[in-house]
Amino acid sequence: MIRPLPQASFQFETQGGKRRGAGRHPTGRTALVSHQERPRFDKPTPAHVTLRIKDDVPSLRSSRRFAVIRRCFADARGRNGLRLVEFTVLSNHLHLIVEADTSRALSRGVQGLCIRLAKRLNAALRGRRGRIFADHYHSHLLRTPAETRNALNYVSTNAERHYGDAGPDDFSSRNPVLRELLVAPGTWLLNAGWKLRKQERPRTAESVQRAAHSRRERV
Repeated sequence: MIRPLPQASFQFETQGGKRRGAGRHPTGRTALVSHQERPRFDKPTPAHVTLRIKDDVPSLRSSRRFAVIRRCFADARGRNGLRLVEFTVLSNHLHLIVEADTSRALSRGVQGLCIRLAKRLNAALRGRRGRIFADHYHSHLLRTPAETRNALNYVSTNAERHYGDAGPDDFSSRNPVLRELLVAPGTWLLNAGWKLRKQERPRTAESVQRAAHSRRERV
């Protein structure tokens, strides 16, 4: 009698699930930006965005390369639900204060700006090819008046920290000539909230009612 052969077992590679090496990979040897899922939001929200370029890209603070960045800002102005409110350009990175309608608008708007910058900067660098940015963009959502105030101050004085030059910086939105690249924000935090100190929280209808109820109880 012919005996049946034992059935062989095979291990197949599967897609999805937790496994070593899965997920989005950094563009360099090490990740400069956390690749965890970004926070989601569905209403206009301000954010501090940082874009860092690769080491082999010359300084962005040259008249020719900054002219490219300026044109990119102008062409992307107000597109994809993303509004540029403040910015500063350093030699190897950019700081942006933006306002996005949704988390999707933030992602699409910044990615679109990065693609525009990469193509035009590569063309300006005599046909350079390859990546311009060292990693994916970093973003920090601004949720409170203190966060917003600190971010605005950080961006507006960043060049002074790096180069020691006080006063308006030719490569930032502090330069009056470059204010035309910006879009007026619509969020309370970027319009007025950032001016409030901790003890100056805005009085809402609900807070007024709570205060009145507390006074009646004391009486």
